[in-house]
Amino acid sequence: MSESYNPDFDPTGIEGGVDTNQLPWIPLPQIPGVSIKPLRASAESGMFSVIVRLTAGTELSGLVHLGAMDLFMLSGRIRYPEAPLDATIEPGIWGYLPANTRVPRMTALEDSEYLANFYGPVAFLDGAAIRSLLTAMDVAALARAHQISLIPNTLAECMQPRAAGEMGEGQPLEMAKTDSKSLVQADNVVPLESHLPHFVDTRAVPWIENPDLPDIALKVLRVSEETGTTSLIVRHNGVAGPHYHLGAADFLVLSGRIGYRAGPPEGYGPGVWFYEPAGARHEATQRVGDDEDLIYTANVYGPVQFDEGRGTPIVAVQSWMQYKELADAVGVTLVANTFEGDSSLLGWAPLGSDPITV
Repeated sequence: MSESYNPDFDPTGIEGGVDTNQLPWIPLPQIPGVSIKPLRASAESGMFSVIVRLTAGTELSGLVHLGAMDLFMLSGRIRYPEAPLDATIEPGIWGYLPANTRVPRMTALEDSEYLANFYGPVAFLDGAAIRSLLTAMDVAALARAHQISLIPNTLAECMQPRAAGEMGEGQPLEMAKTDSKSLVQADNVVPLESHLPHFVDTRAVPWIENPDLPDIALKVLRVSEETGTTSLIVRHNGVAGPHYHLGAADFLVLSGRIGYRAGPPEGYGPGVWFYEPAGARHEATQRVGDDEDLIYTANVYGPVQFDEGRGTPIVAVQSWMQYKELADAVGVTLVANTFEGDSSLLGWAPLGSDPITV
């Protein structure tokens, strides 16, 4: 029976999430011009999630991503002037770099903020020598020093009381001052100048709609045939029925408000970031209110199992294979990442932004 997975797990609200607008910006001492809002750090896998701010004019050089990373631009503009990236990215651009990618140089053309998930450390080189590293343990240490409670990594951690840190005055994201829905949908979109499989313009990727699920639409950004990870933009105006996250998942609310477990009646709005540990369960997840689309980013690190209530039979399992089939069925092109050895398929949509129906 499905209830045997975690019968003692009794979530009480936002134990797996944080309003990033209430976090301060913390300067990274080893990287001038860069500040972060720490969200999650795993001592087991070395993965960490942060929101990054680069002040205008900041230039970073000689970066090597020892683990993969993905990012979603929230504000500003960043220029990668050299191969293999060679692009200018702006709000609404989603990017993915596999492990061992070397970034010769990147420059913040404006004050810029982006959500970043690092699957391993980042090395900063001085010639051929490593000048410094940024690791999950560095992020955890910064959070402790500023009395910030990081998001729990496991179901067992979610069961523990969450300490109330004295974080000082929060500093809202720039996207909190704008219509953040425009990050992923806009009229008269001019896609990236060329086909860059490592960057995806989410505004140009069409929504995939299913008549059987009329209130939920998806933009498929990445499907990894190696790890099973899928990256999506979700427009969620209906109710998702009972389900288990057999693999972990994370989300950033961009617009609207989400009703979440035992959270407040008004739900959680833009800037709230969630991490669902493997095994987490939702009896229902839905939009709160009818005035605005609920839209959020989603990294889904494993299958999601649906049922009709605790102890009922499994009715469906959604994995990377179903997302790939969905994209293929409606003609949304998934192209192989051009970095050698990477098995990711990334969304590319020359068709424009008109919705596509399954």
